[in-house]
Amino acid sequence: MPQFPNILVHAIPGFVLLIVVEIIYAVKLRREFYEIKDTATSISLGLGNLLIGIVTKGFILLFFTWIYTYRFFTIPYNIWWAWVLCFFADDFSYYWFHRMAHSIRWFWASHVVHHSSEHYNLAAALRQTWTGNLTGAFIFWAWMPLVGFHPGMILLMQSVSLLYQFWIHTEAINKFPKWFEFIFNTPSHHRVHHGSDLLYLDKNHAGTLIIWDRIFKTFQPEIYTPTYGLTKNVKTFNPAKVAFHEWINIGKDLSKPKGLKHVLSYLFNAPGWSHDGSSKTTKELRKERK
Repeated sequence: MPQFPNILVHAIPGFVLLIVVEIIYAVKLRREFYEIKDTATSISLGLGNLLIGIVTKGFILLFFTWIYTYRFFTIPYNIWWAWVLCFFADDFSYYWFHRMAHSIRWFWASHVVHHSSEHYNLAAALRQTWTGNLTGAFIFWAWMPLVGFHPGMILLMQSVSLLYQFWIHTEAINKFPKWFEFIFNTPSHHRVHHGSDLLYLDKNHAGTLIIWDRIFKTFQPEIYTPTYGLTKNVKTFNPAKVAFHEWINIGKDLSKPKGLKHVLSYLFNAPGWSHDGSSKTTKELRKERK
């Protein structure tokens, strides 16, 4: 099996340097991009994600390798066009994973960690889940080894995607030329995604290419500065509480209903669903607003 580099580990010095540059920029302009405790929480969650990933990605690699043995085709990893195909396949998979992570509470319980900061900066990009791999997020990429992409290619391209997404977590960049904004995910598009405003909820799920949102009708341009964070913020800087708070909430909700239908709905319905209307989904909130 070929060995592909772990580019995220090698990128850590670059992440640190860019965060320092952004902090200096914010201080110079007297902008409140950063808050010390919030930043410490983001970095702690990022380091935890990196450490957990060392173990979980090994199991994912084994799983993808097992699927790869039943592949329909063999896509060579030593030809340039295979990497182009892999890029588009990965980005397409990421879009649907990300969209489902906002539509299915089971996946949202992990992904909510990334949205928990009330600030939008490069450090917030590091605020990553500790449970995503453990709870099956990788299944959205499982079709790729089946059609012939080498498992190592898939994991490397996932890292490339995350590397791209790091730099778009900033308020220091306004907008790019229209052609770039039309094709690629940008700080402007991703600021929308991190907004808790009703207009912005569950929009702009792209990884690298914003064209998926345009095609599948989930695109929303940035009209005004978003209110960052969650519709109900966690109000804690404890990394462990941030990492597991939604799983704890799910446990509490599962004690409320009677019947399998309610149990399954609390697990797999949209975030905010409740059997008694005490909390509402984005779709329900928008319906009320009309």
